[in-house]
Order: sequence, then structure tokens, then C-alpha cells
Amino acid sequence: MFRGLGFETLLRPPLGRGILGRGISDVEIKPKVESPDQFGVTQPRLGPAGDSTVERTLLGRGRVLGLKESETPLIALGRSTVALGRAQGNTSALNVGVLQSATLNKPSPEIPLAVSDEHLERKEPLMKQGSKGIPVPLAINVVKIHCQNEAVYQYHVTFSPNVECKSMRFGMLKEHKSVTGDVTAFDGSILYLPIKLAQSIDLKCQRRTDGVEISVKIQMTKILEPSSDLCIPFYNVVFRRVMKILDMKTVGRNFFDPTSATVLQQYRLQIWPGYAASIRRTDGGLFLLADVIHKVIRSDSVLDFMHAIYQQSRENFQDECTKQLIGNIIITRYNNNTYRIDDIDWNKTPKDGFTMFDGKDITFVDYYSKNYGITVRDLDQPLLIHRPNERKNPPGKLQKGEILLVPELSFLTGIPEKMKKDFRIMKDLSQQINLSPKQHYISLSQLLKRIEMNEVAHNELARWGLNLDKDICKAKGRVLPLERINLKKSSFTTSEELNWNKECTRESCISAVPIHFWALFYPKRAFDQARDLVSMLQKVSGPLGIQLTTPAWRELKDDRIESYAKAIKSVLNTEGTVQLVVCIISGTRDDLYGVIKKLCCVQSPVPSQVINVRTITTQPNKLRSIAQKILLQINCKLGGELWGIDIPLKQLMVIGMDVYHDPSRGKRSVVGFVASINHTLTRWYSRVIFQTPHQEIIDSLKVCLVTALQKFYEVNHCLPEKIVVYRDGVSEGQLKMIESYEIPQLQKCFEAFENYDPKMVVFVVQKKISTNIYAAATDYFTTPPPGTVVDHTVTCRDWVDFYLIAHHARQGCGIPTHYVCVKNTANLSPDHMQRLTFKLCHMYWNWPGTIRVPAPCKYAHKLAFLSGQVLHHEPAIELCEKLFFL
Repeated sequence: MFRGLGFETLLRPPLGRGILGRGISDVEIKPKVESPDQFGVTQPRLGPAGDSTVERTLLGRGRVLGLKESETPLIALGRSTVALGRAQGNTSALNVGVLQSATLNKPSPEIPLAVSDEHLERKEPLMKQGSKGIPVPLAINVVKIHCQNEAVYQYHVTFSPNVECKSMRFGMLKEHKSVTGDVTAFDGSILYLPIKLAQSIDLKCQRRTDGVEISVKIQMTKILEPSSDLCIPFYNVVFRRVMKILDMKTVGRNFFDPTSATVLQQYRLQIWPGYAASIRRTDGGLFLLADVIHKVIRSDSVLDFMHAIYQQSRENFQDECTKQLIGNIIITRYNNNTYRIDDIDWNKTPKDGFTMFDGKDITFVDYYSKNYGITVRDLDQPLLIHRPNERKNPPGKLQKGEILLVPELSFLTGIPEKMKKDFRIMKDLSQQINLSPKQHYISLSQLLKRIEMNEVAHNELARWGLNLDKDICKAKGRVLPLERINLKKSSFTTSEELNWNKECTRESCISAVPIHFWALFYPKRAFDQARDLVSMLQKVSGPLGIQLTTPAWRELKDDRIESYAKAIKSVLNTEGTVQLVVCIISGTRDDLYGVIKKLCCVQSPVPSQVINVRTITTQPNKLRSIAQKILLQINCKLGGELWGIDIPLKQLMVIGMDVYHDPSRGKRSVVGFVASINHTLTRWYSRVIFQTPHQEIIDSLKVCLVTALQKFYEVNHCLPEKIVVYRDGVSEGQLKMIESYEIPQLQKCFEAFENYDPKMVVFVVQKKISTNIYAAATDYFTTPPPGTVVDHTVTCRDWVDFYLIAHHARQGCGIPTHYVCVKNTANLSPDHMQRLTFKLCHMYWNWPGTIRVPAPCKYAHKLAFLSGQVLHHEPAIELCEKLFFL
């Protein structure tokens, strides 16, 4: 579509940020910043013809070579960066089918079409602005776009006799530039122009293949206001052209500058600076949303990676390759496309051939030599398999084949697992990527200046009447009032940094579960560390108000998995009153961690704590602080309550839901469901749902909600009057589905209770966004204080929504969380919505401070991640009223 602009416009669905690597210990010494666990790594190099159709070749057995994967997880590191698609606006209208449906029925050459003058919909503005808090000056990473043209004109083009070939249609229309002008956007049947033509124009062309005369009829169908939603898709295409003029390399939907790359030779990585940018329409009008991002590129090919595996595990080489490679994202530098590895074909090599569209047979070796000038050196390497998702194929062109890729020419993206666990490496990377607000603003200003100074780029926008402001948008925001934290015997107002670590470690928590019988498992060589830890735990338990007896010591002769499993099973089978299992393990042992958690969460349900011995040994001067955090976390896992916050809404249930996608299990989705079951929101009920790729989630959610309501009734002897749901893991395109389908289905659950019809409020929580907010009170931008809320200008036109920075960002930019209210039968005011959300960000007991999302959302995320990544099974129902997953 829009070939008249010289663009390939395949849309790529937005992807989310990754999940931070868990590490082996349950202990969270530092706040878990919402950071991705992988970098997308590429070195894009366009092929001779861009996205060449030569690549779309049949490979026998229904396989296709070189079709590009439309889902590219460009995952960046740190708070200042963005995952692929974060900056994208609502570009769904770019789909050809959508554009066609926006027009009248397909015209007949004999029947003239009526022209509709489509004005922007004038509807009552939604009430979404609150008033509580202190006004503060802010800046936002959006640039106002002014439309100079009076209108954009939509035409329908018909060819008689019909011309099936799209490229031939483009060529025929191009022959009549004198009529349509140089500025066109054409998809084969729908034509957009910035100029007004006669209502109906008849033109003649000659088909070069057979000399037949073709009649081309151009009929005006709509007159669009320049900021109409139908114009935004090709405005984004125009902007992509602008970035190409600036020599930015396109990777996915984002733009990178490889000439400014930072090379980290010691880690064999490169960091490319770039932008995620798109045009969107918000409450404030038409804006360019631009975010500064980075892409990390690995120097090692997949073949290099396979050689390294071979050196380490020759006996199980194929199994290890399959285990470590499947699910990874790779990039093929010869055409700058990205793919997901779905399988490995060990029976094929580059010497094998395939049949191209023209019917000719060719080997992979010859194909790459002729088309890209690349010599494949290893002729015996296996081939990687990528299976395109059905939903990503063009309408009517379902591609069920497979794409075969050569490992030597494919490069892994993201940081290797070993690097992610190395603090020094991650620190070096974050210094390059976590830009301060001031650095962020400088990068955005440089982009605007480059567009302004480049005459060709500036004119490209001007041709469609688009004019960018010289600077990013300034707006007013508010900082919400500080909240009071309630402990057992005292309450206090938080500091401006919103951290109450000192208070919660010096005073008793709201409720503590006495620990009378617990078992400690440790390898023989870690006896000294185990003794020191137990001694310190007993010292700090008094001020925390937690009764702690001496554990049942279980010394293991070695640290093998079998030793731990046998010892734990023995204790749990013989001692029926074990409240807690604590394991001290040496090193980062994901396999051992998984076995312990499966034993204690699924097979023999009991709260468990896994502690890496290095946590105790590397910082002996901080052992007291570590012991306090471990003990508080253990108290949570046993059903204790640490602190609370004032909640003015009575008889309220709060629910959090998040989704984890398990890449190693055929893309099963794991849904974490967590609901409050008391009035103070300090007791929680949790369930997990495993669903297959095409399974409806709603049936399982109904069961979760009904059982949560029953638990609420058992605790309070009444049902909640209001239910507030925070739903994470939902893309922008799914909002209508949530509103019109999922919520009504959930409301049917209330029929299980007699005469019960509670008020319901549903928020969709979006973390994967490009919007950045800067404090603009001084000459240079800084990170806004926690509690900063924006509920105008950049908000959605169709929903009641707001942006909230609830956490204290220690480095990089403060990225807000976007909350979209899709249901509000409780008639909560904007102030109530914003204050309640901010309050819930104080209630995550793994960190004595505020976090980026409401606590029930974070709990649901932790639960889904543990179940999907480690357990691969639903936890035992006996643990459902405990926060065992912290």
C-alpha cells in the first residue's frame, strides 16, 4: 500500500518490554526496576532491492525463504529505552482492508459516487482531568504537528478491463502525473491526494503486456480533514520517508543511526542509538511522538553460538542447541529482517535447493551468492526454521509454509544469559543506554534540527502540509499528595522519595506469623554462612515482631539437585508441621531453583525461600539489612501483613491480572490472577490459568473471580460493593474487546450470588509505552517526582485515561504507566481513579517504597512468571491465600 510514496508499509504489532532476569535468590535487596531482560541486536543492511520479492520463494514442502517476520522484539535496556512498537500510534487503519471498508461500495464505472465531506467527529469531551495535588510544569516527548492543507481528498480508482497486477496499476497511475500531481498515496484502488480534482476523471492507458487499452476512472469519494484518523496512517508513511532521507536505518518500525554506534569490543557488542517515532492524534491534536531508544547488536552469528555449544556439550549437541536457540530472535543482516527461531532442520544444509517463484531450482549457496554477493563458507551447517504466524500474513494470503535460514548469516539478538547475570557488564551497558532527561531532550532536539535543516526532509513533510513545532510540548501536570503508611502501632507520611525502609525494619509489621518449625537446608561447605544467617535472623526478628525459633538443620554432603530433593522430601514426608523450607544454594543454579520450587509449590505445598550463598558472603557488613529483608519476605509468604495504607472506599475488592508468555512451551500463556479478600487490602487470594494459544481466557477467569468472591465472603461475611480490576498484558488494539466482550462475561459471574450486582471499574495497565515526562521547573529537564500525573493533551480521545509516575527513578528517565479506564459503573471521579491507583503502588511488600504499577498487578506478574518460567504447572491450591511467589 502507498507504493506511490516508495514505501513498504507492513505493520508490526507492538511488543512489550521483557521481564528482568530473576536471579537465583528469592531475596530482593534492591527495587526491581521494570527493565527488559534482553536487547534486540541487529546490524541492518538493506538488500539490493529492499524487501526483495525474489526472497519469497517456495522451498518445497510448502516452505518459503526470506519472508520476513513481522514481530520483531527489539528489546532495549533501562528506563530510558523502548521496546519495539512503543511509539506506535493507532495505525490499524493502514491495513488495506480497513481503508477499503472506510469507502463506499466498489463503484461501477457507470454509477457516479456521492462525495462525503468527512469532518472530525464533534463529541462531548470526556471528563478525565483531576484537581488534587500540586501543579507542576512538565515537558513531554511529543511535538505538535500543524496541518497547513485545507483537506485531504480520497478517490476511488477503477480499471476497465480489470487489471489484477498491482504493480501494473501503480505504473498506469504514474503515467498520469500531470493530472494527479507528484504527491500521491495509492494502494491499488484507494488514492489520497492533497489536491482537489474533478469529481470524476476518465483516463486512458495501454497495457504493455498485450497492448490492450485500459480505461482508468478516478472518482472522488471523501473529503477528509487533514487531521482525520484516516490520514494518520500515510502521515506515518511520510515520516518514515523523512527518516530514510536522514540516512536512518529502519529496523522493524524503529530508526537507528549505525554511524554513531558505541562499540563495546570487550563484550563483542555494539550499541546503536535511534528513535521510535510515529504520528498520532490525542486530546491535544496531532502530534509526533518520538522516543530515544537503543539497539544492542551481538557480533556472534548463530553458527558461532552453535560451535560454542559443541565445545561444551558434544554428546548432547543437538538437544542443547534446540534448548538454547528455540524462541530466540535473530537478524539476517543481508536484508535487515528479524525472525524467531521455531525449530532447527538438522537434515538440510545450504547445499540443498528450493524452487523459486519462476519455477527455477536453486541452492541456498547460489541464491545468496547471486542475490546478495555473499559466500556461504560452512556447507554442512543445519538450517534454522521460522514459522510465520498466520495472523501476520496479508488478508487472503494465508502462508502456512516455513522460512529456512542459514545460521552463518543469522545473528542472535539480546544479551547472553551469562552477561545478564554479570553486574559489571550490565552497569557498563546501562551507562550507555540510561540517558538522563537532559540527554534525552538533547537527542530529541537534534532530531528536530536535522529535519528542519535538511531541505529534502522538510519538503517531504511540507508536500502534505505538515509542519512540526521547533520544540517538544510543554504542559502542566500535578503531583499527587503524599500518602500515610500504617504499621501495627504507628503511622507516618512518606518522604518525598517515597521510601520507608527504615521505618518498616524498626517497627512491628501489621501482623506476623510465628515461625515455630522451619527447616534449613545447606551444603556442608556453607555451614558458616548458614550459622551466621540464622543468628542474624534471630537478632532482627524481635524489632519486627516476628517469633522465630531455631530451625531444623539439614546439612547436605554436596550441592547436587538430587541431594536437595531427597532431603526436602524426607523432611516434608516425616514432619507434617513444617511451616517453611529455607534452602541455601551455591551459585546461580536455575535448575536447582526450579526443582526446589516445584517440590514446595506443586508437589508438597509449603512456603519456601531460596538464598544464594553469595548474598550472605559478598556483603558481610550488610548482613543485618539482608536478614531483615529475608525475614519480612518470609512473613509475607506465610500469610503475614507488613504495612497498609488508608483506603477511603469501603467494601472494596481490588484485582490484578497479568499474562506471561512461555516461549519454551509452544507459546502457552500463563495468566496470574490476584484479588484482595479483606477491607484493608492486606490479604490476597491468587490463582493461575494456563491456556493454549487459541484458548479463550474468559472461562477460566470466571472460575477465579467466583472463588475470590467466595473467599472475600468467608473473611468479611459480606460481598464487596465495588470491584476494581487492573488488567495488564493487553495491547491497545484489544481495548474494545475487553470492554465489549470480556467485562460483560465477568459480570455474569455475579449471577452465582443471589441479588448481587456490584459496581465495577476496569483499568487496562500499559507499561510498554513511548511517552516520557520531564520536569521542566528549571533551565534543564529533570526526572519528575513520584506521584506526577498527566491527564490531558497526550491522553486518548476515546477513553478516560491518565499517565502516572508512581516510582522514584534512580537513573534514566521516569517512564510513566498509562492507565485506561474501560469500565466505570461505580462512577469514580478522575481524582478517585488517580489517587486509588497511586495508593496501590505503595502496597508491594517486596519493596519498602512505591513501584511502577499497582501492587496487585505486580503480584500477578510475579505469580505468572514463577508459574510459567519455573513451575510450568499451576501451584497447589493450599498456597492460594499466601504470597508464596515473592
